[in-house]
Parts: sequence; C-alpha cells; structure tokens
Amino acid sequence: MIRQVLSADSRRGGVRVLGCLVLGLLLAAKATAEPLYPRPDPDPFYAAPADLAAHRPGDVLGVRALPPLAMFPGSTVTLVKFRSSNSHGAPIAATTTVLTPFGRRSDGPLLSYQHFINALGTGCAVSHKLYGDDLNLNVTTPILNVALAQGWAVALPDQLGPQFALGAARLGGQIVLDGIRAVQRLPALAAQHSATVMAGYSGGGLAAAWAAALQPTYAPELQLAGAAIGGVPMNLVTMAEALGLDPHPSFGLAMAAAIGLEREYPDRLPISSYLTPRGREVADAMANSCSNEILTAGINGSAREYVTDTSIFDSRQARSVVEENSLELYGGVPDTPIFEWHSPEDRQIAVEAIENTVRRWCAAGVRVQTLRVPAIEQLPEAEPLSGAEHLTTAVLGAPAAMMWLGARVRGEPAPSNC
Repeated sequence: MIRQVLSADSRRGGVRVLGCLVLGLLLAAKATAEPLYPRPDPDPFYAAPADLAAHRPGDVLGVRALPPLAMFPGSTVTLVKFRSSNSHGAPIAATTTVLTPFGRRSDGPLLSYQHFINALGTGCAVSHKLYGDDLNLNVTTPILNVALAQGWAVALPDQLGPQFALGAARLGGQIVLDGIRAVQRLPALAAQHSATVMAGYSGGGLAAAWAAALQPTYAPELQLAGAAIGGVPMNLVTMAEALGLDPHPSFGLAMAAAIGLEREYPDRLPISSYLTPRGREVADAMANSCSNEILTAGINGSAREYVTDTSIFDSRQARSVVEENSLELYGGVPDTPIFEWHSPEDRQIAVEAIENTVRRWCAAGVRVQTLRVPAIEQLPEAEPLSGAEHLTTAVLGAPAAMMWLGARVRGEPAPSNC
C-alpha cells in the first residue's frame, strides 16, 4: 500500500493504527450498525448478472471495448467482467482491463499487473482511473509500456472486488487468478496458450503474491511462468502488534483498511458498531472515496478519537481475520518461480515477515530470487531522501523485475538465490 503525498513517518503511522482498529474494535456488546458498503457502480456493466452462481470461477460475463489511451499508444483497451469468489466462497462479479498492443501475435505473453489500489469507492476502479488523473497509475505506466512494446498483453484487475474490500488480501489473490482465467477463455484476446506472468508492488504485490500461493489449489489448471512481487506486507498481524493510538496524518488509510475488512467479514469485524459520532462522520466521508480523499478525511485522526473503546486488542475473532489475510501465516506455497524485491530499510512494512516467508518458500522448493534494493541514502552520489524507501524501491527494482519476467516467458530456467 503505497503513498506518494505523505511522509514515510506518516505512512508508518497509518499502518500502526490499522491494528488498533482491527484488533481493538470488537466489544462484548451486540453489534447494531450496518457496515459502510460502497455505492454500487452506476454503470450497469459492473453489476452481477442474475445467473451469476451458474457460472464457473473465471467465466466471462461481459466484454466492453474502451476508448484508446494516450499513455499506452497503439494498444486497444478491453474491459472484461468475469465470475470470481469472495473470501467465503460465494460468487461475485469482478473486472479486469486488458491492454493489447498493436500487432500482438496470437498466444503472445500475458502479464497480469496488480496496481496498488488504496480506495473504498467503486469509482476508484482501475478501469475508471485509467481515464482520470491518478498519479499512482503514472508511476507504473513506463513498466507497462515496456511489456506492451515487447508484444505482451497486459491485464489490470480490480482486485479489491465489487465491495472494494481494502485489506482483504486473500480475496485479491482469487480475483487475480480468475481474471487470468477470463482473459484466457475469451477467444478475441487470443491468450488461451499464452505464457502468463504476474507482477505488482506493495498492495498490488500482495495480491500477486496471494495469487501465486493460492494457484496450486484455487486454480490448478493455470500454468504460470512466474510472479514478480515487491514491497509486500506479508503479515498484517505483525504490523498490528506494534500499533499505537496517537494521531497520525495517514490515519485515514488505516481506517479505510479496517472499513474494507468489515465489508468482507461483517459478522467477525463489526467495526461500524463501535465508532464514536466523530468516527462515524469520518467513516461516512471515506466510504466511497479514493486514496487522496481518504487521507484528507482521516488526517491526524486516531483510534482513541474515533472508537468507543480500544481496550480489547487480542480479540480472537478479529485476530483470526487478520491472520487469514497474512501470507506469512498461510501454509500453501507457490508452484511458480518468484522474483521478490524490497528495501531492507523499508520502515512501512515488516521486512522480517518478507524474509520469513521467502525462507519458508525456499525450504519448500520454490525457485525464489530476492533483490534487496539499497535505500536512496546508500546510493552513490545521491541526495538523502529520508522516508522514501518504500516508494523508491518500487521504481528501482522494476527494471530487474521486468528482465526476470522476460526470461520466464522465454522459457529460460528460473534462477534462485535461496
């Protein structure tokens, strides 16, 4: 979960406060308030069909051609709606946006790229933001253009699902896999036998990492050539255990993640029932917002101010939800090679959780190549840029990640530095 506007200290504070919300909001009293679900997308294309349950995960439910984009010259843009599953196995409708470069050969490589989507509103879908002014998308435009220039098709899934359940990481992995299934099943996209890879950074990397770990059991028929994941928050519990209650400028992002988890687990995380009047006011302001609006609504907030009680930090119900969405604690391992990159100096995420997960995957026989990106302060002749480890690592590691992905789609043996 990446943020360009606020300082690293602010971002770290948002992560710390998340645990206070997730682990400290369950009280003994009976919950009464309804979760803050987003407004449905006004475009009927995004709605689930009446016969949704009759379809298999990954079945195509609808296709729409979108206008060309100047940021991806020469590429056609196709919006695909498909059937996926939520965290409880119930059917949902999800979407992915597919970029197809001019002259792409049939069954050319396919890259599923997961953007970091820090949002709660349906208007924040990638398919909408591609036609807006989202700076987060601009960060990854050069990476995607490298793939398109090589003749790869690129799929950009909306991995938060129709309820925009920010924080529900396992859900994101399932949507990514079903999005790949849908692209391969749509004859017009000519990707049925494509060499398929995945990539993402921060929250997007978390979705890609979950997809890689879930694939052997959730989508065993998919043949994935590899996954490149960077700056991944592997363990939400580890983050939550060190949380504080003091105000932070980025508190809004933490509160948004708590709201998103409640949307996916309303019976186990009834957060809305325990908000103060001020907390409810802020939550209402966030419920249909994208990143910048969320941060503005929650700036300098705190759990002490926004909830009625923060004394119970070890609720079994709350903790189990966080554990279920923490990849470090998931017993499954990828069946595809992994390229993983992060900065050892990254203070926004738990680096130890990354190292532990990689060691476990290596011990299970996964081919993992890890790149540890030095902080800006350590680069020769670079000006110190305090607090930029997380954001700059996304950019500094991207060329190596793309080279690694290129070798995978060419069928070269995957290296490992386990």
